[in-house]
Amino acid sequence: MDTLETIQTRHSVRGYKPDPVDDETLTRLLEAARQAPTAANRQPFRLVVLHTRGREEEIGRIYGRPWFVQAPLVIGVVAVPAEAWRRADDKPYDEVDATIAMDHLVLAATSLGLGTCWVAAFDPQATREVLGLPDDVEPIAFTPVGYPAKDQAATSRRPLSELVKYERW
Repeated sequence: MDTLETIQTRHSVRGYKPDPVDDETLTRLLEAARQAPTAANRQPFRLVVLHTRGREEEIGRIYGRPWFVQAPLVIGVVAVPAEAWRRADDKPYDEVDATIAMDHLVLAATSLGLGTCWVAAFDPQATREVLGLPDDVEPIAFTPVGYPAKDQAATSRRPLSELVKYERW
């Protein structure tokens, strides 16, 4: 699948088959995230891979929907603010960089026939406890990763005319 087809095909999956994701495929997903562009190439993020089997209740504390732990994997991206590049006005780019990495992972998963669903509505405190995160690391987003249980139609998007401005606001 080419890049534009992958982008147009990607959709949020909320039902997964129990089929495992093999290690080679997982490595390809993680490598896609590693290749994401980051400000000054600082890569101020980490990926946390969670195998869900036998840990459904614990991992479900992060996000309480049953389909979240139905996939064989959940992958989280966390930001490491101390490693971030900062703009002249001191704005840090760790969260931006972490989300770009997650987007690369999600698109790679789509191109390999896997389903994902970007989750930002997680419980931050439960996440810290389940993952054992230090105070200086910030959880940003999660996605289940697995084979979709069924085909799902893509959702509609706003037209370009509502989203694009040329030259000035």
